[in-house]
Amino acid sequence: MPDGVSIVVPTVGRPSLSALLERLRPQVAGAPVPVELLVVPDTGRRGPAATRNVGWRGARYPWVAFLDDDVLPPADWLDRLLADLDQPADVGGVQGRLHVPVPGRCGDWAATTAALERASWATADMAYRRAALEGVGGFDERFPRAYREDADLAYRVRRAGWRLVVGTRRTTHPVRPESPWISLRTQRGNADDALLRRLHGPAWHRLLDAPAGRRHRHALVVAAGAAALAGPALISCRQAARVAGAAWLAGTVEFAVARLRAAPGARDQVVPLLLTSVLIPPLAIGHWLTGWIRHRHAEPWFATPAGRVVPAGTKEEEWTASGPPR
Repeated sequence: MPDGVSIVVPTVGRPSLSALLERLRPQVAGAPVPVELLVVPDTGRRGPAATRNVGWRGARYPWVAFLDDDVLPPADWLDRLLADLDQPADVGGVQGRLHVPVPGRCGDWAATTAALERASWATADMAYRRAALEGVGGFDERFPRAYREDADLAYRVRRAGWRLVVGTRRTTHPVRPESPWISLRTQRGNADDALLRRLHGPAWHRLLDAPAGRRHRHALVVAAGAAALAGPALISCRQAARVAGAAWLAGTVEFAVARLRAAPGARDQVVPLLLTSVLIPPLAIGHWLTGWIRHRHAEPWFATPAGRVVPAGTKEEEWTASGPPR
């Protein structure tokens, strides 16, 4: 059993925070070891990576457990957490198991949320040794969204020589209400994927245990659409434009059908699904290109002889427990 645990909850003020705290406070009060609960508001809207860094750097205990403000831990969550943290010295992090309750005919957003059950090292419920966080400088604050920042941290912790394991505790992650157009906003995450490509190279999907997604297919659909629009302007390219238009239509229909298969309940909102299936490919590629340009000077990470994982071009002595030099 650990000597003490700090629980860090970053929050943007969602109403779900109250329900989470109602579940946690009785467990903390009756804990057999010292436990502190740190609720850290994202006052500057800097994102969950920066907010979690504020939390763990102010924590007192050797283990730091991160919970998102929209999860619901069961009544025995803390007891199971303490059991999970009884680990060998080389284990730097222990993941909780997430359960996303969705109906049989779930919608598009519910299907997206349900993918968290298969995510590796998601900080919706993830505990790290403070020493592991210090060794890699914590979360990379260049990630402004709740997207990939946890996968990036987990990779750097493992590269620094720590093992990560999956524990026995379980946490419920309800599907929060969202607009049927939420899929358009989530395409901003492609800019973060571009940063990961800069930092970790072309194999970043495999290294970070992250799904590859459909960006290559989206690029082909966008290229076909652009060719179809440009072709009629050139008399000699009209036939090619018709072929490109057919390719664009086929790619768009395939994407919409794939989304319907993954989320049968989306048939109840078929118009938003069809329209977003048209808009998502250009948005995804646009955000990727924006991120690629914005992060064009981002340096790859590398492991130092002392076990730290720092960006190339950074002197190890400059990379402190408080993060990168500013």
